Amino acid sequence: MSNHSHVSTLFLLLLVLLLSGTNAVKGHAFPIKEATVHDFHMAFKQNKLTSRQLVQFYLGEIRKLNPILRGVIEVNPDALLQADKADYERSAKLAGSLMGLHGIPVLLKDNIATKDKMNTTAGSFALLKSVVPRDAGVVRRLRKAGAIILGKASMSEWAGFRFGFPWGWCARTGQGRNPYVLSATPCGSSSGSAISVAANLAAVTLGTETDGSILCPSHLNSVVGIKPTLGLTSRAGVVPISPRQDSVGPICRTVSDAVEVLDVIVGFDHRDEATRTASKYIPRGGYKQFLNANGLKGKRLGIVRNPYFMFANGSVLPQVFEHHFHTLRQGGAILVDNLEIANIDVILGSSGEVEALEAEFKTFLNAYLKELVASPVRTLSNVIAFNNKFSHLEKIKEYGQEIFLQAEATNGINKKTLLKLARLSQNGFEKLMKEQKLDALVTHGSDISSVLAIGGFPGISVPAGYYSKGIPFGICFGGLKGSEPKLIEIAYSFEQATKIRKPPSFKP
Repeated sequence: MSNHSHVSTLFLLLLVLLLSGTNAVKGHAFPIKEATVHDFHMAFKQNKLTSRQLVQFYLGEIRKLNPILRGVIEVNPDALLQADKADYERSAKLAGSLMGLHGIPVLLKDNIATKDKMNTTAGSFALLKSVVPRDAGVVRRLRKAGAIILGKASMSEWAGFRFGFPWGWCARTGQGRNPYVLSATPCGSSSGSAISVAANLAAVTLGTETDGSILCPSHLNSVVGIKPTLGLTSRAGVVPISPRQDSVGPICRTVSDAVEVLDVIVGFDHRDEATRTASKYIPRGGYKQFLNANGLKGKRLGIVRNPYFMFANGSVLPQVFEHHFHTLRQGGAILVDNLEIANIDVILGSSGEVEALEAEFKTFLNAYLKELVASPVRTLSNVIAFNNKFSHLEKIKEYGQEIFLQAEATNGINKKTLLKLARLSQNGFEKLMKEQKLDALVTHGSDISSVLAIGGFPGISVPAGYYSKGIPFGICFGGLKGSEPKLIEIAYSFEQATKIRKPPSFKP
């Protein structure tokens, strides 16, 4: 069967499933699909919805759609118990039970550790049945806030660091599919988080990014992704690539939902030293105060045409983005056009980022594996051997493990390369932002991810439109460290002015 006919068959199956489905909870009129965290809390208060009903709805949607979308690796067998606990706490009027993420089901990328009945495998069979020592730092914060851990999202295996393409494939689920156009890439490596929240298989999700892994799936699945300032969220208990670039952030359907999640997961963690420095950026009163529909007023937004707005002949994108620039100006933003990042060619071509990441990956993955309570593998070389032994499971013949082999061949982290990356950030993006007094740089999709990645800078992706075939694309607002308040104001204002996101179409 050809790939096209296979996708067409999936499309017909999805159509039947969708037509047989319902959006409302049985016995209640509350429509769950596309609802926000705020909507859920209003429904809880008005006794139109319980957390148990919410979890049951998502479990039903996962059973129905996940065999095709492959966005979820496993569901939490204790999710309904956690929902019952949340409902009890709400009925007892426990402090904090009618706000934040209390009683809200959250799906976690499968590289984020949970000390419960679920696995944490980064999508690989090599870590199946491994036992983590404790919850990841962000999971501890979610549990403390009363969130329900719904399950684990699929991902590009080992966060896309075993092989390059295809994005969204891991051995434990197979190929994740973009819910808008099933044959299109979902991008990665937080593919399952974006697929699942876009298709209403979860209320909110968490992803991780080293370079583009939150921003790109958000861009191509018409959802909102926040890649926070490095260290704003703890990476403790997350299967690592590089502590110098790794970040944990929300992937949600709206900016307000993403901010609800961000408010819960930021903060100091003694197991992640970078959180000590970054916690100074957290504003008193949290991030929700910056959900300001007039937040564009007076903001200075930079536009770097080359390379971020160089589109193919006949593309609809130049016209679409000129319209978006007009919207930003109408909202009161000052657009500073035709700027240049001085060293962009080096950053995109010969920065040494990949070489640095390979060396760091070997060092920090070995440290992570060593700390596991139980594990079939203890080193990167063990993982490589596992993949060779179980090559049929891990599809070594089809996809290989080239990046693993390159990482294993490294011999320590080259400090000169790290210094070069730091200087590229200082003399490029950082210099431009400061000299032009910019609040954010505006780019198409996730094209700016490497610039943000090597400097530990934050970015927010917001739905910006759909290509002719119905594949989504996003707009990204990137800023200096700690600029999340401004980025949230800009992203929320743009979202409220445009309201571009629509539910998935499940086209073949």
